[in-house]
Amino acid sequence: MSATPISTIFLSPMRVNFHSHSHSHNNKSSFTCPTTTTAALSSYSSSLNHSFSSQRKSDKKFTVFASNEIVNAPKSGVVFEPFEELKNDAFVVPVAPHVSLARQRYSDKCETAINEQINVEYNVSYVYHAMFAYFDRDNIALKGLAKFFRESSEEERGHAEKLIKYQNIRGGNVKLHSIIFPPSEFAHAEKGDALYAMELALSLEKLTNEKLLSLHSVAECNNDPQMADFIESEFLTEQVEAIKKIAEYVAQLRMVGKGHGVWHFDQMLLHEGDAAL
Repeated sequence: MSATPISTIFLSPMRVNFHSHSHSHNNKSSFTCPTTTTAALSSYSSSLNHSFSSQRKSDKKFTVFASNEIVNAPKSGVVFEPFEELKNDAFVVPVAPHVSLARQRYSDKCETAINEQINVEYNVSYVYHAMFAYFDRDNIALKGLAKFFRESSEEERGHAEKLIKYQNIRGGNVKLHSIIFPPSEFAHAEKGDALYAMELALSLEKLTNEKLLSLHSVAECNNDPQMADFIESEFLTEQVEAIKKIAEYVAQLRMVGKGHGVWHFDQMLLHEGDAAL
């Protein structure tokens, strides 16, 4: 009886009885298959492979499949052909002198919204500048509040200039709108001028934040993620922090009243940041 190769036995899933013949002279064991021939095993293995192939085609969940065939996927050629894609009209460099060379995927609605936000920032800056002038008067003489509103005015003007620069980066045209003249008197018999002005400042900050959120919505609606990211990173976090800070000032001024406490509050604003220097 001839011994069946071990590799052939392993390929067959059928039950096979192995007989171990011990030889006293060398203690070696040989494995034989008395009931199964090599041809039968080969035939069954072929049938099993066919069964696996049919099962893979009929059952989409069957994911394991062994095959001796090497499948070479054909090469698709060049993936990116820049000179072919540059033939698209979207990439043609304009020659007209009044047309931006840098503008790309920047809608007219986004351009208009940026110009409107520039106007918002300038208007708020103008109001803060009027507050600075009021508290800097000799008969008011609240130098801390004057300093606070002057810095607030400069900050809002800085926001407007940042938006102007962004408009130019995207290839838009800056159009400055008219701004209204702000009030020049901030006295309030019941609240006192300090509390009244700070509450007005809190309302202005909330209004500015609302306008920025609307600007962000315009960017999203016009599929401009870069503009949305610009608004988020440069304005929104700073805006909510400013709202929190001024809200605390309002709460403090409500506690100190209209008398001597306002002077102490004003001194706090006047010397704020001195320790860092």
